[in-house]
Amino acid sequence: MMTAGSEQAGGTRQWLRGLEVFAGPLPDFDPEQAPADPVRLFLSWLVEAVADGVRDPHAMTLSTVDPAGDPDARVLILKGVDASGWRFAGHAFSPKGGQLAHHPRAALTFYWPEHGRQIRIRGSVTPGAAEENTADFLDRSPTARAETLLGRQSQHLTDTVDRDRALEKALALIEQEPSLVDSAWTLYTLAPAEVEFWQAAKSSIHTRLRYERTRAGWERFRLWS
Repeated sequence: MMTAGSEQAGGTRQWLRGLEVFAGPLPDFDPEQAPADPVRLFLSWLVEAVADGVRDPHAMTLSTVDPAGDPDARVLILKGVDASGWRFAGHAFSPKGGQLAHHPRAALTFYWPEHGRQIRIRGSVTPGAAEENTADFLDRSPTARAETLLGRQSQHLTDTVDRDRALEKALALIEQEPSLVDSAWTLYTLAPAEVEFWQAAKSSIHTRLRYERTRAGWERFRLWS
């Protein structure tokens, strides 16, 4: 017997299957021409994304696990990348900060739909030195700094009036002390053990190239799509 729930599920499934993916022209990617270092390839893809107007190309999903082993994910902004790894920032007492303190490993995912490109990075995470954390905090807008000083990220919000009052007080404090820094603000670096580059194809025969770190350096492997 067909139920309303099963009819809705079936209709949703067909609707989703009918949505077009990778609608526009997709760039070429020849793994044989890829550089030996994944950072170089990442930066070249990022430059292409910016040049072609991909929205928020520096936005990425940070995935962590909590002490119970349950996964968690959120979108952050990339703060930098070099030979040491990919950088992002957050409050040490936030959920992600607590999860990274308990299990200092994470994954980053970039997805640029206009190019049909995805980059997946996994590795260990280390907090920055005090001077790095301070510099990143002071680079933030006054409102962002004030909100961080409240130290209430992800807590239940019962009254927006209370929030606005607290934020106003924090902004006034920053105006009085422009160099004020929250010592719990942290610039993290993810040192990659694996970096995978995924290029979509309309044929669904996608191209995947994974860099794996070894004692001798980076090795490259093609993957089944």
